[in-house]
Amino acid sequence: MIAISVRKDGIEIHGHAGYAEAGKDIVCAGMTALTQTLVRSMQRLTRNRIEYEVSLGRVDIHYGNLSEEGKLLVDSFFIGVCLIADEFPGYVRIE
Repeated sequence: MIAISVRKDGIEIHGHAGYAEAGKDIVCAGMTALTQTLVRSMQRLTRNRIEYEVSLGRVDIHYGNLSEEGKLLVDSFFIGVCLIADEFPGYVRIE
């Protein structure tokens, strides 16, 4: 299961969906695409300073006070996450 933890200063994503074998897991692929898009969009489309760490089965994104643009990007990320969680309950958990 993929768990997404929301903190005041960032987002933590950890785990693997286990929906299908590696390389064919559409839940993991969707979450990866959303996460990578959030990080790159924050870097390229806002002046927000973010830091992120990626390791096997884990992504930690850290930020401070977000601009309105940054908040919009995070909100958009969570719309996508909620759509995946609704479609694949039991594979994604928002904490």
